[in-house]
Amino acid sequence: MPAPTGGADADGGHGTQEIPVNVPSGPVVDPALPIIDPHHHLWHGAAGRYLVDDLVADLRSGHDVRATVYIECGSFHRAEGPEALRPVGEVEFAAGAAAVGASGRYGPTRFCSSIVGFADLTLGAEADRVLEALVAAGNGRLKGVRHIAAHDPEVKQLAPPGMLRDERFRAGYARLAAHGLSFDAWLYHPQLGDLLSLAAAHPGTPVVVNHAGGPIGTGAYAARRDEAFAEWRAGLRALAALPHVYMKLGGFFMPVFGFGFETAATVDPGELARAARPIVETCIELFGPERCMFESNFPVTRDFLTYRDVWNCYKLAVADGTPSEKQSLFHDTARDVYAMART
Repeated sequence: MPAPTGGADADGGHGTQEIPVNVPSGPVVDPALPIIDPHHHLWHGAAGRYLVDDLVADLRSGHDVRATVYIECGSFHRAEGPEALRPVGEVEFAAGAAAVGASGRYGPTRFCSSIVGFADLTLGAEADRVLEALVAAGNGRLKGVRHIAAHDPEVKQLAPPGMLRDERFRAGYARLAAHGLSFDAWLYHPQLGDLLSLAAAHPGTPVVVNHAGGPIGTGAYAARRDEAFAEWRAGLRALAALPHVYMKLGGFFMPVFGFGFETAATVDPGELARAARPIVETCIELFGPERCMFESNFPVTRDFLTYRDVWNCYKLAVADGTPSEKQSLFHDTARDVYAMART
């Protein structure tokens, strides 16, 4: 399956052409809490412009963000060369951004310190040459691969149906462990059983489930929200039994969740925290804080919340947590999963 094109809404936002000015709207909650942001993009394309200077401006919004993880989104693929190798350009770009961050010239945050790239795993065993090229381009920073699998008739379809069950995809996935790479999974909750089968067959490949496993709350699922929530929870419970599976918490504003925040003129972080709390608490209950991490999902989130407010939302959602739990959720889990230097 080809990757999304540059900045093409890879995480399911609505992709406005203009990105609003990110003016913080409230005081920073718990400003001393260290954060690693394990999920953001950089792009310049149909969905707007969000590059290093934009990211740096957001990182200066008041939270103690120590480092970030760049996640593939189809940006800056090579314009020439074999199709399968063109995504290497995105890792080259992200590694360059990481070098800029490591210089310290743009502040103390080591942005793009770790990288998750794209490889077409439906190439099967032939994906090896792509993985080798990605690892080389990452210069030690490439930690994983994401090949989006999200497909459901009720929501935005980002992949062919049944991709996680496809034999060639599974053959490509089987090559990740040999390169020391993890797998970031973006899918919808009815697909969690497919991910369970895949992850169980490859216990040596860490899996990071994006956006809380994509619980669908729109379309036909909105009419049976409680039943859909129970299905999502059951799928997560089965995945949580696998110790090499981790959970990213975020993206709750996206239309797929069915909260309706994407149509609001403004979004209050406290209101979003209250709406998201059942999802957050379920994930933490099942996986434990040491296997969960909060994610900004910027700049998709930027259509709805400032960088300051998205982290305020998460902090409010777990306000009753212990200091140790918060340390894991906001910093340590991401650091350990993405093999980042101590920050």
